[in-house]
Amino acid sequence: MSRLSTLILTRCAVMALTACTAQGPVSDKATTDSHVKGAMDTLPVVTTSTSDRVNQLLADMTLDEKLAQISCIWFDKAKVLETDGSFNPEKMKAEFPHGIGCFARPQDTFGMEEQAADRDPNDSSVVRRMSARTPSETVALINDIQKWHIEETRHGIPTMFHEEGLHGFQGRYATSFPQSIALAATFDTDLVKEVYSVTAREIRVRGAHHVLSPVVDIALDPRWGRIEETFGEDPYLVSRMGVAAINGFQGDGFPIADDKVLTTLKHMTGHGQPEAGMNVGPSQVSERVLRETFFPPFEAAVKEAGAASVMASYNEIDGIPSHANPWLLNDILRGEWGFDGVVVADYFAINELERRHHIVDNLADAGAIALRSGVDIELPDGVAYYQLKEKIEAGEFDVKYVDQAVRRMLEMKERGNVFDTPFADGEAADALTGNAEARALATTAAHKGAVLLKNEGGLLPLDASKYNKIAVIGPNAAITVLGGYSDEPRQTISILDGITAKVGADKVVHAQGVTLTDNRSWWDDAVNLTDRDQNLSDIYKAVSVAKDADLIILAIGGDESTSREAWNEQHMGDRNDITLIGEQKELIDALAATGKPMATVVISGRPLSLANVEDKLPAILYGWILGQETGTAVADILFGDVNPSGKMPVTVPRTVGQIPAFYNHKPTARRGYAFADASPLYAFGYGLSYTTFEISEPSLSAATIAPDGTTSVSVSVTNTGDVAGDEVVQLYIRDKVSSVTRPVKELKGFARVSLAPGETKTVSLPIIKDALQFFNRDMVRVVEPGEFDIMVGNSSDNVKTTTLTVK
Repeated sequence: MSRLSTLILTRCAVMALTACTAQGPVSDKATTDSHVKGAMDTLPVVTTSTSDRVNQLLADMTLDEKLAQISCIWFDKAKVLETDGSFNPEKMKAEFPHGIGCFARPQDTFGMEEQAADRDPNDSSVVRRMSARTPSETVALINDIQKWHIEETRHGIPTMFHEEGLHGFQGRYATSFPQSIALAATFDTDLVKEVYSVTAREIRVRGAHHVLSPVVDIALDPRWGRIEETFGEDPYLVSRMGVAAINGFQGDGFPIADDKVLTTLKHMTGHGQPEAGMNVGPSQVSERVLRETFFPPFEAAVKEAGAASVMASYNEIDGIPSHANPWLLNDILRGEWGFDGVVVADYFAINELERRHHIVDNLADAGAIALRSGVDIELPDGVAYYQLKEKIEAGEFDVKYVDQAVRRMLEMKERGNVFDTPFADGEAADALTGNAEARALATTAAHKGAVLLKNEGGLLPLDASKYNKIAVIGPNAAITVLGGYSDEPRQTISILDGITAKVGADKVVHAQGVTLTDNRSWWDDAVNLTDRDQNLSDIYKAVSVAKDADLIILAIGGDESTSREAWNEQHMGDRNDITLIGEQKELIDALAATGKPMATVVISGRPLSLANVEDKLPAILYGWILGQETGTAVADILFGDVNPSGKMPVTVPRTVGQIPAFYNHKPTARRGYAFADASPLYAFGYGLSYTTFEISEPSLSAATIAPDGTTSVSVSVTNTGDVAGDEVVQLYIRDKVSSVTRPVKELKGFARVSLAPGETKTVSLPIIKDALQFFNRDMVRVVEPGEFDIMVGNSSDNVKTTTLTVK
């Protein structure tokens, strides 16, 4: 930490932030004017609104009422609920007489004495400890709470409920779609928009108006347990997926429609490359890396899609935690990008400024520095912001920062139509949630998200008539892995279920082979690897089953306990290795020794290196986490009813020692290793099909353009195989000579094209100014004259090139 940063933070603690500053990320420019870049009030504090209702409310509200509007309730639900989960208005009046600005996760069990008797947090469909309420039960609670706010508080301001919606609504009976990383593998923005449209309506029909999604972090470390929550490693791909998700969630504008919800961009920023791959670790990146890699998805989501809110990240950048970084949340987010929504705290992150980051020594100062840095509402419970009352009354903190945050919160409620549509219909919620239309969409998304990595000898697709007995084996065969931020959908289909339905029960035998851990719960802290001797015994049994079969379908990978959010020191989820966990290698070796044909399905939230087993696996389908319809989708693909078309949204390294292994590296990176292969095991954008495609040499509509000009690149794509299929055409660009170093290639466009056997289509991709520009030495976006490699192909390592000249 610099001497300046130390002085800044000391002053923040001692002087209660009356004139403190915080330094922005290091760059050549930052070293000369960091005192300007980090100043907390570089933007004017705005306390008036364009809304008459908001201005009138602000003028009439007391300080207590204002602080209530920028605080939330989650753990404290126990103070206002009975143990059966019903709302107690007398308790609410006693504990929160001024109401509450937001109410977290109304569908969950917090506030209840114990979970419902029919919940098993370690059952085959996962992790349900936090869920209890059906759709109509959630509506009943929401309606009671809103009725109290409207009728019993002085201004009648309804609260705003938020839920999680990472890959479907995290609520009982809601549709569980493939995890975000699998959705990214579809390279299909229309599909992603549709998925989040369904997610939005299943949340809104219960009465919630706000969702803590989508995650637009760039994920550069496969050790990180939250990588499954992301859309991958590439700024352009993540940007396109993020914009599509917001358009699905929010619709076309404000106020949102009755089947839409307000979004939250997560997590600003640097969260996806934590030190040592461990969640919430420092992000050791420069301003240039922030602007070129981590900022673009957030900027696109704000400027193109109008995201309603942004969540600050837990981590620090250059010694400054994001929740105390006005350069990040004010100068960049609001000043440069024009964001005018709400910045929400991540859960407990304001408290962590004191307890984990140690930049202040009390919660009141934590609240002061967060609010002045631009964090408008404290989640999940109001603690630090309530403690600002004494500071304000003592003249130690300016109430204008509270007024500004309250204004933004009230405007957000107007944008979400919360004032006019506070109530919901329980019967409608029960009927809509997890319906047949949503289930069909979940199946389609799973079809498109799976990536065929290997198909030696054309083993796939399988012909069911050739096999009298099929052995379905492995730790992920008889369970449905849903991943983090999941709940209990109306139905789940395991791989065993799907194959049995496809070929008939008389043809299928099953063995576990290996068990990964003693507890599949995403929520529980305690998780231990299964006893090795027990697994070796189960492998012996699985081999006996396999020997009597004609074909092995092996389901391996990970589950909710092996890759998850590590939210504290007792709840681990990150790994120091990226190979298969437990005795899965031993299982593979033993099954391969039988000589039986074997098709492998990998279900995993993180990219796993299969380098030490790949030679034993003739066919590999990487499913990521495919959601509630996993089994149906996998069976459809394995037996040829669906042609796989997914592409890898991340680079898969051969070993943990290659990390980071992202494809869009600088020219001096990836020189090589002594005695080892430095190339990736699987490249970004890679994925096979049951057919073959030929992509022509690229041609430009204009081979020479001005710095502010545009052109397009076109290729002919031909299906040269015997079956219909989809190919994803990918455009990469490299600035051949530049004033600062630039990546060897960057994704700047893609298009999914469907082709019948023998069919040819022309695909054209635009090349606009944004695709050619970068930040120069003065940290200004420019397009420099010169030559650019324009590369088109079907993966980052399989392209054909032409040259574009800018002059």
